[in-house]
Amino acid sequence: MSDNKSSPAPRRGFLKTGAAAATATAILATPGVSRAQTLTLRFQSTWPQRDIFHEFAQDYVNRVNAMGGGRLRLELLAAGAVVGAFQVMDAVHAGTLDGGHGVSAYWFGRNKAFSLFGTTPPWFGNAHQLLGWFYYGGGEALYKELVNDVLRLNAVGFLTGPMPTQPLGWFRTPIERAEQIRGLRYRTVGLAGDLMQELGAAVVAVPGGEIVPALERGVIDAAEFNNPSSDRILGFPDVAKNLYIQSYHQAVECFEVLFNKGKFDALPDEHKALLRHSAEASSADMSWKLQERYSADLLGMSQTQQVNVRPTPTPILDAQLQAWDRVIARIEGDNSNPNNGPLFKKICDSQRAWCRRVGNFFLRYEVSPVRSFNHFFARG
Repeated sequence: MSDNKSSPAPRRGFLKTGAAAATATAILATPGVSRAQTLTLRFQSTWPQRDIFHEFAQDYVNRVNAMGGGRLRLELLAAGAVVGAFQVMDAVHAGTLDGGHGVSAYWFGRNKAFSLFGTTPPWFGNAHQLLGWFYYGGGEALYKELVNDVLRLNAVGFLTGPMPTQPLGWFRTPIERAEQIRGLRYRTVGLAGDLMQELGAAVVAVPGGEIVPALERGVIDAAEFNNPSSDRILGFPDVAKNLYIQSYHQAVECFEVLFNKGKFDALPDEHKALLRHSAEASSADMSWKLQERYSADLLGMSQTQQVNVRPTPTPILDAQLQAWDRVIARIEGDNSNPNNGPLFKKICDSQRAWCRRVGNFFLRYEVSPVRSFNHFFARG
């Protein structure tokens, strides 16, 4: 009898224990329920908060945060929040920042080869081809060689965000000939600086947020930044009225997403993949968004702000291409720095081989849009 009386108790205990275990199992199996504390990474852009480039950085951050499942989050900061725009790589390397959004040409002072992953010579047909080379033509391995093996930087980077051709820039007075560039104090970055120096300009490299004040104070005579939306937001039409579009000085460029290598390597594989693939997704989204914004802002500046939008004169374009030949040959042949000339040439050789094949394919394969555009939109 005692055995029969005592038997329900263990059963009730089993039911309680079983229910608790089942509940715990259900919680662990439920998607979206965090089993670990959220890891937040401080991520600073190299752009002013009002610039569309900072918005592109925010788009990347939004993707990471939306897909991070509450376990990984990026906190976006604008240029200057922790360090200046040109100090982001140093801060990521040191761990002062966990990551950053910018362009690799900003690290040009460390090694000229950095610009080959940002503002390259104009042998690429467009920035999509640059990204194709980086991810499928051996470029990423060369980037890692430069960043980690040669410069010993504690950083991991991905290229993202293909940019259209950048304008020659903003001038207070019209220019028609390459000779008129000689002596101008001109703002640009990366290899474009070497190119414009070859054309006789006195190149000044300042971050995006400082260009318009420098133009306004007369510190520089002319400048380029990147695109109609940035130029309009930053106030270029208020200090200059002549905008020359189409140029070979920065015909191709893309963004760079950086992370501290120690921090990145310690992440679970799923988080590493999330940071990488979010850069790919943001790259596509940016290429769609800029079509809306850039086209509208270029029209807005010409129609409501009295900006004279002109194509860069052909003599200047020809002079740029000839100057590129001299700049490339000079840097490739610079054996005084073993980490500059030979590595620079190695990367250039890889890019030329890719561009010769891929560029040839697209030039032969794709019909020109000029004829069809004129047919549909240029009639009376």
